[in-house]
Amino acid sequence: MDLPDPSPDQTRDLDAKSLEREVLSFLPALRAFARSLTRNRTEADDLVQETLLKALSNIDKFDPGTNLRAWLFTILRNTYYTEIRKRRRESDGLSQLSQQDTNMGPSQEWSVTLSSLKDALSHLPDDQREALVLVGAAGLSYEEAAEVCGCALGTIKSRVNRARAKLLTLMGADGSADVVEADAVALSTATSTPRT
Repeated sequence: MDLPDPSPDQTRDLDAKSLEREVLSFLPALRAFARSLTRNRTEADDLVQETLLKALSNIDKFDPGTNLRAWLFTILRNTYYTEIRKRRRESDGLSQLSQQDTNMGPSQEWSVTLSSLKDALSHLPDDQREALVLVGAAGLSYEEAAEVCGCALGTIKSRVNRARAKLLTLMGADGSADVVEADAVALSTATSTPRT
């Protein structure tokens, strides 16, 4: 028995549904990038939610065959900077204390290293931190990161290189060997601790 070919409307609905699923598959990477920009878990979640709302409501404007991940990261980045500009205009006067993360983290040695990394990242210029997180943490290629940031490929490579060098200095590492050794210690501690 032959099934009738789906109508163009049904095909568009199927394509939109699969595209929506693909958008949602980028959720963890979007959350990580949002956390690096906002440095606040709650604001990061709000930023990702706003990004997803914009992306899903404008999914028909996405050109199939282009880079969906870069499109989503660009929406997130633009939403973040729009919010920053809006806050400057509104001058809401919230104190820094109310925005700090008050969760108590675990006392393992690796959490101290992570805390040092977060502190060092917060001291990087915004453009360098953004480039480093896109390439290093979110896994975007240099080309994709350049597209997201709206700058040249060489500029992204330069920002990432400067950010890595400054991170090494801020974390007190004499060279990349110190960082690799510290990562190995943190990794072995994290993986050898039995979970109960």
